[in-house]
Amino acid sequence: MHIVIMGCGRVGAALAQTLEERGHSVAVIDQDPTAFRRLGSRFAGRRVTGLGFDRGTLTEAGVEEAGAFAAVSSGDNSNIIAARVAREVFGVENVTARIYDPRRAEVYERFGIPTVATVRWTADQMLRRLLPSGAEPLWRDPSGGVQLSEVHVANSWVGHRVSEFQEQTGVRVAFLTRLGEAMLPTASTVLQEGDLVHVMMYSNRVAEVEAVCLRGPEEPA
Repeated sequence: MHIVIMGCGRVGAALAQTLEERGHSVAVIDQDPTAFRRLGSRFAGRRVTGLGFDRGTLTEAGVEEAGAFAAVSSGDNSNIIAARVAREVFGVENVTARIYDPRRAEVYERFGIPTVATVRWTADQMLRRLLPSGAEPLWRDPSGGVQLSEVHVANSWVGHRVSEFQEQTGVRVAFLTRLGEAMLPTASTVLQEGDLVHVMMYSNRVAEVEAVCLRGPEEPA
């Protein structure tokens, strides 16, 4: 696949090098020609100097045959404009933009422009390491209504089936991490000691779900 990247900062350069190592052809756009030094001498892709939302610059970078476009410059406005031009003018199927303002990111997600909200993502990563697991979602949908979280599970759940856990908590178990390996459970999978349980749930039920997880299973009457 041919991939166009706007922005040759640390993220753009690392992304370009990784994609090229995986066998893709890559073109990198940046206003500053000295920024291409980050790519290193072994980078074989195109280096295009110009504005990433300029149609001529995009054409020079090969956007017309591109299967993907990533806008990772330091400017939110430039990134979203470039992403929209790539998608709406040139019809690039896979488009994503880095956005620093999380409020803007949510708006653009609703308009169908996939975004990576750098500040929000970094804050979430830090919180997950500072606070107990499950306090912050691993992922949430653009509307904020559904989230993926790791939940603390009482030892009394050990030996119970995933189907029973789902029924009593009202969540969907997305995956388990067992002995350092991720696994997709079935309804008959039995929870084991040390399992990390990752669930999909409604965001307005977090407190309720965590309470049930910590309380343990209710035995049949």
